[in-house]
Amino acid sequence: MKLCVIAGDGIGQEVVPQAVRVLHSMLPTLQTVTADAGWATFQQQGTALPDTTLAAARDCGAVLFGAVSSPARAVAGYRSPIVQLRRLLGCHANLRPTLSLPGCGLPGLDLLIVRENTEDLYVGEEHSDGHTATAIKRITRAASLRVADTAFALAAASGRQRITIVHKANILPLTDGLFRDCAREVAAGYPQLTIDELLVDTAALKLAQAPQAFDVLLAPNLYGDILSDLAAAFAGGLGVAASLNLGPGVAIAEPVHGSAPDITGQGVANPVASLLSLAMLLRHHWQLPAAATQLEQAVQRVLASGTRTPDLGGSTGTAAFCDAVIAAL
Repeated sequence: MKLCVIAGDGIGQEVVPQAVRVLHSMLPTLQTVTADAGWATFQQQGTALPDTTLAAARDCGAVLFGAVSSPARAVAGYRSPIVQLRRLLGCHANLRPTLSLPGCGLPGLDLLIVRENTEDLYVGEEHSDGHTATAIKRITRAASLRVADTAFALAAASGRQRITIVHKANILPLTDGLFRDCAREVAAGYPQLTIDELLVDTAALKLAQAPQAFDVLLAPNLYGDILSDLAAAFAGGLGVAASLNLGPGVAIAEPVHGSAPDITGQGVANPVASLLSLAMLLRHHWQLPAAATQLEQAVQRVLASGTRTPDLGGSTGTAAFCDAVIAAL
């Protein structure tokens, strides 16, 4: 078992090594390979995702990706390294759970958003003549079927009951219509699941009103990105928002928070998102569900004890929180 560790920028440099320390306490023989990516890497090397980093990620098959800063305006040659890494490794499905944690957010939450991860507007093909700018939204049958297969298989295996397909096919009948139709095609093979669908604006309204009412949301890339961040607001914020980018034989554990330059270097960043992302890696990639549950329960016990970082109303630092998780393990 090998893990490629990409801390990235900002607080990624703080939470990722601490989360890896917790993982090593559980898996002492785990090999780790550190690699560079992000805005600082771009400034130093002229690329945000060096070939050596991509090679290390491919060799390990499992990645923990921290956080990256991005310029506010277009910079020649810069592309988001995490978007590139997802596509180049074939991580077609992004899994974003929203769970009720002790002392965080609303009770009764157990929502999974499955987001297509390789296309839509995220293909990054934009053109402008200075007066008109155009972005390509690409939806393919192959990618839509692939992510739907993953979503329905995960839902069935974990005992979930309902999948809601999110789209905007009333305005985009060819692109979003294709995604919706592919999801419906896969759904036909899962008669035990209840299937419904919502326009993305209606889904956002209902998610804001009653997030506990949802079970699994299946969405194209852009909608899934927006809705999963909205859902995170009800579970304690991005500091506890975990995700896993899943592909055939490869996975990228990715805490959802950004590089948070306002708190970088203070040692107070919340490591929960990184820890829970590693738990997803244990469960879905390394096929170690008992270890995943052990880590999740340790995090929950620490939070329940009142040990929390400042974003959750506490005063515990990053390292001290991980010390408490190791003790709880």
